[in-house]
Amino acid sequence: MEDRVYIFDTTLRDGEQSPGVALNVMEKLEIGHALVDLGVDVIEAGFPISSPGDFESVSTLSRELRGVTICGLTRAKREDIECAGEALKPAERPRIHTGLGVSDQHLEHKLRMSRDQALEVGVNAVKLAKQFTDDVEYFMEDSGRADPQYVYRVVEAVIDAGATVINVPDTTGYTFPTEYMALIRGIIENVPNSDKATFSCHCHNDLGMATANTLAGVVGGARQVEVTVNGIGERAGNTALEEVVTAFAIRKDFFNVSTNIKLAKLMDISRLVSRLTGMMVQRNKAVVGANAYAHSSGIHQDGVLKDRLNYEIIAPELVGAARSEIILTARSGRHGVKHRLAEMGFSFTDDRFERIYEGFLRVADTKKEVTEDDLKELVDTVK
Repeated sequence: MEDRVYIFDTTLRDGEQSPGVALNVMEKLEIGHALVDLGVDVIEAGFPISSPGDFESVSTLSRELRGVTICGLTRAKREDIECAGEALKPAERPRIHTGLGVSDQHLEHKLRMSRDQALEVGVNAVKLAKQFTDDVEYFMEDSGRADPQYVYRVVEAVIDAGATVINVPDTTGYTFPTEYMALIRGIIENVPNSDKATFSCHCHNDLGMATANTLAGVVGGARQVEVTVNGIGERAGNTALEEVVTAFAIRKDFFNVSTNIKLAKLMDISRLVSRLTGMMVQRNKAVVGANAYAHSSGIHQDGVLKDRLNYEIIAPELVGAARSEIILTARSGRHGVKHRLAEMGFSFTDDRFERIYEGFLRVADTKKEVTEDDLKELVDTVK
């Protein structure tokens, strides 16, 4: 039987922390509605105490969006938690997300607390948050560089205090997939009350492994993933929503998990977020990039035209892309050119096609891509 993995989207909080990105309330609401339509389970709408605009965003999304959990981020401070509780009042399903760092690096050089002091502050934060909502998520910042034995102590204590979700962030993108999987698995196996909470992956992409680490965390037993559309976020970004959920779908044989995500809406929400944030999606981006279903190599074109599965493991329509594309370049072969001519309604004898193909190669050597207009001109001039 498949396990359910919950999708926690933080595009509007962690994603908006990307340098140069600033969304107003109406833009956040537009993305929020699209996220609900997509099927995410939790929307982290902002950090209410950080600014009046963030408070308004969390409050507005709490009031306007239904059928989804609305989450507000806080530090482990009374004023933050009370502010979040107020902003989340209109929410159908409110969640407060609070916590502290757990690595010695953060404890000594950021928080300037001992392990015991931080543990006490975290427990008290959870107890206070429980006065505003039954749904409290506790984050252990920089878990990827922390002493696992201390992590186990923190998890046990905050679950006893009432935390329902435990977030295990690889805040600096430091861990490798095997390490992160072992961290999640170790928590579940070594913390006596771990069965009373859901464990969540929150990975950053500093070494390019955010998606791999998140997927490894699910293998380790996590059942919530924290993601952003297009992988936007601070520094090198966060785990990309579209990559994780598509991996679950394509490799169902391996993960044996399900989500509520409507995969066919992925391309639309990717474009929406790109347009509103001004952060363009790189062409070779997995799942939603412009080149994700495009083929220019003659060998690849021949293989795809014979059977898509030769080179495409994701059907374009699965994620809302229009179709596979055959891009005609100097590296394209006869099969690709003949296919495009056939799409345009042309059919030629072998001798005539060879002459057209020779002309195609001359044109292709002078430009990055041969267009349909170029092909029409060749058909008109090569007899």
